[in-house]
Amino acid sequence: MSLARVLFLVVILLWVGCVEENTNNPKSALADSIASFEDFESYDEDAHPLGLYTEERYREEADFASKLLEQLNAIAVSKLSENDRISHELLRFKLQDIIDFYAFERYLNPILSDSGFHLNLNYSVRTLTNYEQVLGYLEKLNAIPEVVDQQMGNIRVGLEKGVSQPRVIFKGYESTYDDHIVTDYRDSYFYSPFKKLPEGLGQQRRDSILGAAKAAIETKVVPQFKKIKRFFEEEYLPNTRTSLGISETPKGAEYYQNRIDFYTTSTDYTADDIHQIGLKEVARIKAQMERIISELNFKGSFQDFLTFLRTDEQFYAKTPKQLLMIARDMAKRADEQLPRFFKTLPRKPYGVAPVPDAIAPKYTGGRYVGTDKNSTEPGYYWVNTYDLPSRTLYTLPSLTVHEAVPGHHLQGALNKELGDSIPQFRKDMYLSAYGEGWGLYTEFLAEEMGMYTTPYEHFGKLTYEMWRACRLVVDTGIHAKGWTRQQVVDFMSSNTALALHEINTETDRYISWPGQALSYKMGELKIRELRKKAETELGDRFDIREFHEVILGHGTVTLSILENRITNYIERTQHGT
Repeated sequence: MSLARVLFLVVILLWVGCVEENTNNPKSALADSIASFEDFESYDEDAHPLGLYTEERYREEADFASKLLEQLNAIAVSKLSENDRISHELLRFKLQDIIDFYAFERYLNPILSDSGFHLNLNYSVRTLTNYEQVLGYLEKLNAIPEVVDQQMGNIRVGLEKGVSQPRVIFKGYESTYDDHIVTDYRDSYFYSPFKKLPEGLGQQRRDSILGAAKAAIETKVVPQFKKIKRFFEEEYLPNTRTSLGISETPKGAEYYQNRIDFYTTSTDYTADDIHQIGLKEVARIKAQMERIISELNFKGSFQDFLTFLRTDEQFYAKTPKQLLMIARDMAKRADEQLPRFFKTLPRKPYGVAPVPDAIAPKYTGGRYVGTDKNSTEPGYYWVNTYDLPSRTLYTLPSLTVHEAVPGHHLQGALNKELGDSIPQFRKDMYLSAYGEGWGLYTEFLAEEMGMYTTPYEHFGKLTYEMWRACRLVVDTGIHAKGWTRQQVVDFMSSNTALALHEINTETDRYISWPGQALSYKMGELKIRELRKKAETELGDRFDIREFHEVILGHGTVTLSILENRITNYIERTQHGT
């Protein structure tokens, strides 16, 4: 038996003893369970700086989660405070997903159309501000071979079991590894942090660091990406499946329902339920879009208007710098509106920067990248300046508020800055139905903030809303109803003004990531439903700042928890308590 396994069993026995002592004290039992969860480590992070990706690791995590879930289910939840009930429910939700991760062998498929085990290595590239960070980064570079061997081993097992991504999503995928196969180590993206080392290192130490960096790039990084290239082109891609939907794989239909439950944080919906919700939303939003077209006195059909938006030069930046400047201006205009709509604002600032070249081709418009509460780095709203003819300016206000403020940066930074009464696992937790639902809700909120200044920007807001509504239709279409890729592209292109490049990259994303695309619209619909309920029942006593405080005040939660919180807020306000 391995030492890690022995330590794991010892931790379990000690923890079980503590829980048994606290069976008559639900709060203490919960605290012990949370502490056990937060302290648990299935591998030595110092020995594996880029992570461990073995079947044994995931089995141990699932075993631990099963035992902890059993103990949590024995706690008398009715005797807990609201905050503790939220912690209890969220921990149960998280533990179940750990169990499901192993049960459905998700570790055998660590690849998405715009992500993957090798693409994820790019996220380790960060500015180095002190010597300790330099050493840590060098350790990560030297750990790349271990990660590559483990992940390729997992993928090989997956192929044997009929688990892979569809071949159709890999058009242009060679850039994800070819770009890192360089002849001069200084041209490697992984070398870029060494071009601006921290001050005060001394010449001898600097020379030593640069020598170690050169060796790491030449002997670890580049050879591993050559190995990855051979693996994808000779082993993986020729053996990927030709079917599209996840339901066509072993246990696929069961797995898709599992993902629906996870990404909606609810067991109330089937694929058909969500498909119908999506079709109704598409019809509603399209009617609003057609009203704007009519008000603009545009001569032509709906499709003619979409073609006009996709092709007219006025809707596109001329240079990457111009696109960034426009995005920064919009972000600053959003900043000034925040006090009118929010009581609590995060201390952590954010910057606006381009999506790194190494991953830009596979990304859509942008992304938010957060940092730890105590990090000296800000959060970043990444704007994709790659392929400018696909970056529409009329959708930029929606993208900006979604990714920056009051969207992901505001919500994510506040989540990290929650007080001591919130366990750390909740501060680190992210649920798409909540986080992406909030991001899409802020696009709706931005109308009240005055962010949309032209009819085209209003249309862009509807186009983003339509995009998320279409996701309900096409995700379920792909994974439960046998849709082809062309059906998805046709449905998206006929109902949204997204650039065709974005439609194609998004389509591949939905194919490769079952269920995730459902979270945006389902979360937004719930938040807007709760706001309408609060406005209706409270009338003049409704306070938008207080409503947002309740939505954000306990950090990431499931949609059922959120509904309970808003119901309690309405009752408290009605009774003046």
